[in-house]
Amino acid sequence: MAKKLAITLTRSVIGRSEKQRLTVKTLGLRKLNQTVVHDDNPAIRGMINKVAHLVKVEEQ
Repeated sequence: MAKKLAITLTRSVIGRSEKQRLTVKTLGLRKLNQTVVHDDNPAIRGMINKVAHLVKVEEQ
């Protein structure tokens, strides 16, 4: 079974660059403290690295 990542938006995207806003949206996050679960793969890890200062990641 593939590992899963629980990604939570902890900081606002207000005042952030358009690329960071789109990355958060692509991850499926819309509201503060919203959590989504994704499979652990290089594409998701790359998106997390781009917005690491805005999200909290937990392995499941």
